[in-house]
Amino acid sequence: MLRYLDFDWSEGADGVITLDAMASTTAAQHAEVLAEADAVLGWCRSAFPHSEGPVEDGFDWDHELQRTTEAGGWCTLTLTLTGSARFVAAFQAAFSSAAD
Repeated sequence: MLRYLDFDWSEGADGVITLDAMASTTAAQHAEVLAEADAVLGWCRSAFPHSEGPVEDGFDWDHELQRTTEAGGWCTLTLTLTGSARFVAAFQAAFSSAAD
């Protein structure tokens, strides 16, 4: 389902789970990577509406999206999601191998 973003996850001592993905592509492919990140965030907002915010404060999920352009025309996109256990379970079910 996801072509560019491959999520790795880790769990903190506080039970908050972090999902990290990074894609580095040529400028020509960057729009596709952005569309994929937008699709992931769209799913998050649809599946868990009104629950985006700091997980430590009781919300189900939050995110950080960073884009950088590097020498040679390479673009790097980093998407970090933090989530509750129920959010991550639903995320894994929706994106199957997206979070291993």
